Amino acid sequence: MAESTAVKRAEEPVKMIKHGSLLDQMEEMFDVLSHRAYSIFEENGRIFGRDLEHWFQAERELLHPVHVNIAESEDSLHILAEVPGFTEKELEISVEPRRLTITGKRETSKEEKKGKTVYAERCADQILRVVDLPVEVETGKVAAMLKNGVLELTMPKAAKTRAIRIHPKAA
Repeated sequence: MAESTAVKRAEEPVKMIKHGSLLDQMEEMFDVLSHRAYSIFEENGRIFGRDLEHWFQAERELLHPVHVNIAESEDSLHILAEVPGFTEKELEISVEPRRLTITGKRETSKEEKKGKTVYAERCADQILRVVDLPVEVETGKVAAMLKNGVLELTMPKAAKTRAIRIHPKAA
């Protein structure tokens, strides 16, 4: 599978990632969510039968939603994804012919002064959004732009193949 590339068309370039590293990131995120869901299970008295509820609570705590708008024209897809607070360095995008994946991770810290000591707390804000595309796109020609917390992607549609009738000649 060929690596996807992005074309810089605005103030902030967006990094495209290889498919293999995306799978590693998704596996890592699954592990983090699993551990948090299990912690919630333990905190709620280890009551069985609420697995899905615990999983969704872990997702709400650890992942920020990415709202997506997809518009289709004759020759391309135009996608707007809301990623407020994330910079181009914190976002990674993977484009396959029929799938778009947006991941992001940012570190934030909060400091409080308590007398002479300083208390620092760090938390990771993460996003993950996988979108199945309605048509096949040319992954090597995707243009991405991040501006004011909105990721804008322009994806040219793959050329449609058409059947051609071939007439054999006699030898």
